[in-house]
Amino acid sequence: MVALITTQATREAQSRRAALPSDASGPAAPSASAATHTGSVRLHLALDLPYPTDIPHVCEQIQHDVAERVAQLTGLNVGEVTLTVRRLIPAAGTHRGRVR
Repeated sequence: MVALITTQATREAQSRRAALPSDASGPAAPSASAATHTGSVRLHLALDLPYPTDIPHVCEQIQHDVAERVAQLTGLNVGEVTLTVRRLIPAAGTHRGRVR
């Protein structure tokens, strides 16, 4: 149940903090897992991000947003949030050629 809440919180944070292009090769849905232990939880998120973007800043914001939302909805103490960027999705109009 905590993983489902975390996945939804991740989806919300991703749409708020990292708007992705919506083309045919667009992003996969974010995924999340949660490991609970005695009133606390560790979360792992996996998602796609737009490119270009300030990756460290956006990741930090998403981690914070998800931790806050999961704590609010579950009452658990969120001890750790790790995030894996699965792939970067080029923004529309980004040239995909060689740099000369």
